[in-house]
This record gives sequence, structure tokens and C-alpha cells, in this order.
Amino acid sequence: MPSFLLLVFLLQLVIHLLNTVGKQHVNELLWLLFTKLPISQNKESQELAKLRDDVMRLNTEMRNTSAQDEFAKWAKLRRQHDKAKDKYDAKAAAQQSFRQSFDRITTAARWLGTQGLQFFCNTWYSKQPMFWLPQGWVPYGIEWVLSFPRAPVGSISVNVWAIACASVIKMVFEGGMALWTLRTGVVKVGPRRGEKVRMEAVGMGGGGAGEKKEL
Repeated sequence: MPSFLLLVFLLQLVIHLLNTVGKQHVNELLWLLFTKLPISQNKESQELAKLRDDVMRLNTEMRNTSAQDEFAKWAKLRRQHDKAKDKYDAKAAAQQSFRQSFDRITTAARWLGTQGLQFFCNTWYSKQPMFWLPQGWVPYGIEWVLSFPRAPVGSISVNVWAIACASVIKMVFEGGMALWTLRTGVVKVGPRRGEKVRMEAVGMGGGGAGEKKEL
């Protein structure tokens, strides 16, 4: 059972990391890796980038050309610009549709590999003890709670073990982030990310009033 205990711990670690990074950032990373593969979609992305550059170049040339003094040149640039932009818009719409499908598939795959796998483990191993507590170590009521929902009384169930792993991982992560924040003096996560940490130092001895100190 030690290998399964480790599996549950690693699963909770992966879930915590994914939740910390965020779904959108994970999808962006997967999309970037996907477009680097030697597949047709990679070629489409390169062509789209080239078309975008062409549209921007033609637009710049059009602005730098007088429609009155150089009407023939300006009209030619306008036709080239409109043609390139129409082609770019069509390819961009197709890629956007593919990207939406890609995000849905990766989101479903990520759920199956994390929450889905966790649900399967909690259901399939619900009656199996992860490990046993020493007899008489805790009262019967606590033993029953620790074996919830269907593990033998006196043992730790997979559900409780998963909750314990998730709680420890969260506490260690938050403790590490707090130490990092204190060390650098800048908030690293949350809505106040990037702000400097403000600490209040209470005066000792005859000072009386507290003094604010900014790290």
C-alpha cells in the first residue's frame, strides 16, 4: 500500500499545482507546446503570423502613401491589403475555432487526470485501509471519522488520507510563500501581488507609539 499512498499524495500535489497556476495559464502552456509539434497546425500558425505581418506592413505603406499624389500606388496597396486581411481573418477565425476545441479537450483531459482519477480512487479503494492506527490510540468516535466512509474502523480511509495530503501541501505551500514574501519584501500571490510588504514595529522603552517600517 505504500505505493498507493504515494500516488494519492502526488495526485493531490498535481491538483494543487494546477489550481495555483490557473486553468488559463495551463491551457496557454499546452497550446504553446502543441503548436511546436511538427504537425499541420504548426504550419497554420506560422502562416497566420506571416499574414498578420503582411497586413501590418501593407497598412503602414498605405498610410505613408498619398491617395491624391500617388493614387495608382495607393489603390494597388489597398487591394493587396484588403486581400491579405480577408485571408488573415478567415485563417484567424478557423484557428480560433480550433483553439476553442483544443481548450475544451485539454480541460476535459485535465479533469479526468486529476478530479476524475481522484473520484475513481476514492470510490474503488473506499473499503480498503490505507494504514492502521495503533489500537486504543484514539477514541472510537475519532476512529470512525478517520475511517469514513467505508474503511474498517481503526484504519485511515483513502478519503481522509487525500484530505490530509491536500491540507499538508497547502500549508507547506502557504508557509513557503510567506517566507519568500518576507525575504523579498514583495507580495508574490493574491490580489496584492507586486505590492511591498508593510510591517509595523512597536517601539520598545520610552518610545511609546508604534513606528511603521516599510521593507
